[in-house]
Amino acid sequence: MQFSDRIQSVKPSATLTINAKAGELIAQGKDVISLAAGEPDYSPPAWVCEAAHKAIDAGFNGYTPVAGISGLLEAVADYFYRFSNVSATKDMVVVTNGGKQGLYNLMQILLNPGDEVLIPSPYWVSYPDMVALAGGRPVIVPAAPEHGFLLEKDHLEAALTPSCKVLILNSPSNPTGSHYTQSQLDELLEWAVSRGLFVISDEIYDQLVYPPAKPASAAPWLERSQGQIAVVNGLSKSFALTGWRIGYVLSHPGLIKNLIKIQGQSTSNICSIAQKAALAALTGSFDFLETARENFAGRRDKVLEIINSWPGIICPKPDGAFYLFPKVDSFYSEAIPDSTALCTYLLESCGVALVPGVAFGDDRCLRFSYALEEETLLRGVHKVGEALNKL
Repeated sequence: MQFSDRIQSVKPSATLTINAKAGELIAQGKDVISLAAGEPDYSPPAWVCEAAHKAIDAGFNGYTPVAGISGLLEAVADYFYRFSNVSATKDMVVVTNGGKQGLYNLMQILLNPGDEVLIPSPYWVSYPDMVALAGGRPVIVPAAPEHGFLLEKDHLEAALTPSCKVLILNSPSNPTGSHYTQSQLDELLEWAVSRGLFVISDEIYDQLVYPPAKPASAAPWLERSQGQIAVVNGLSKSFALTGWRIGYVLSHPGLIKNLIKIQGQSTSNICSIAQKAALAALTGSFDFLETARENFAGRRDKVLEIINSWPGIICPKPDGAFYLFPKVDSFYSEAIPDSTALCTYLLESCGVALVPGVAFGDDRCLRFSYALEEETLLRGVHKVGEALNKL
């Protein structure tokens, strides 16, 4: 059987080996603590689930408009007015199967073969392959842990070529939790717009920013960017609806029409029931997130204190998301030469699953998630420290 060059250009997930090994250990009855989770550990609000139940009971089972039901499009537009003071209209919105589909479809409509995309590193695992699947070429721009994994415009300028068409920004970041202030983000956006780049701002963790840091968004640039901005967001992280696949893209109406076109020829609308749940989420209270933010910030601080007590470790304090991304290459050796080997060692020696940094473009690091119950979290982190100490 012959497969396309396109699919063969996609690299297999660097986490598969670790996940498979963790599954084997669990099947053997061994105690495995996973610090690899990429989703919140709390449940969706009751009123969101109730809205889904009501939609089912009402028989809301048919196709909807590809872009989403009218009320939901208006609710997304209102969200950006509520939190970013942006006057958006529903023709500037498309609802997607998670933020991931929004990102993938943007690559498909923006890139031609050979176009380059600037991707700050560490990056979310899917960005480079999404670019490659659209025929583009990822241009990785490394950010250093010593600088909080944040880039300045000079770093991007140095990587810019005539073939660059798009810049991807992700703040707060997966995997680092790093977060640009609004002034820092504005500086990057001003540079990108002046260079004629299209900016995709992935803001899926925008509600998980911890004081004294404040949320920042590219949305206000929609009015001054001449069609060069798209904001991708969703309810997976904030409302703990990862499996419900509710994302959305805010951009200029002409771009949204093309996103609707490609979605109409691939998946059509997202789940009708999930749309009703999303409508309830976006029009309801966000107060519950205050407790989530307090819990996450408290766990972050406790885990960070432990990690920074380990010799040779550099781990910036993140302002958002629920990840820590320490630089651990001081523990590498001939026997354990990289992040994948270190994750394998930790899983086998102390029963803790982590994600190797190579999956995110920085093989010097490991990703710790603190999105789990605190007692188990701290027990897992202490186990990692004891295992590292043996090296």
